[in-house]
Amino acid sequence: MRLAVFDLDGTITRHDTLVRYVLGFLLRRPGRLPRALLVVPAALAFGLRLIGRGRLKSILLQATLGGVSRAEIERWTAEFVPRVVAGGTFADARRAIAGHISNGDHLVLMSATVDLYVPAMARALGFHEAICTGVRWRADRLDGHLSTPNRHGEEKARCLRELRARHPGEASAYGNAASDLPHLKLVEHGVLVNGSACARRAAARAGIACATWR
Repeated sequence: MRLAVFDLDGTITRHDTLVRYVLGFLLRRPGRLPRALLVVPAALAFGLRLIGRGRLKSILLQATLGGVSRAEIERWTAEFVPRVVAGGTFADARRAIAGHISNGDHLVLMSATVDLYVPAMARALGFHEAICTGVRWRADRLDGHLSTPNRHGEEKARCLRELRARHPGEASAYGNAASDLPHLKLVEHGVLVNGSACARRAAARAGIACATWR
């Protein structure tokens, strides 16, 4: 049994999932739509590199979903995940996942997006476990602060090292961005999927294979 680690957004799914998850929920609760304006200053600060991705993510969740009940989040997740799996994933990604499943590999979905829906996405796609960014709750209401480090860049590499300690032997990993290269370098079979020209050049220098999935 080998380890197979997949990124989610842009690797399995065609688009960013967190923004679609938040916007989809807000459209169900239009009274909350004005809360999205609270994210604009944070987005500008992120663009100016004054705050990091994790902080932006936390502000987005606090502003738009803060205070929502666990039951309501779970209902929306149960609607959102099948919709994404059915209409928002690359066929080549699904074939790669199916190939690893048929080989009896241990599949891990490792994503920087949040645990409000990534574990459900992992189950729907046939993964054995999920590693993603945790979000804090206050009793039965969503707080929105992050409860773990943002699973991005070098943090993904750290998580992969821990995975490899638990699952020795050969490993494969798939990602789509330059920020995925640190963990793709740590496996025998790293693949950059649908990467930008800059990311592909960096992957080539690191000896990482590139692929186009449709």
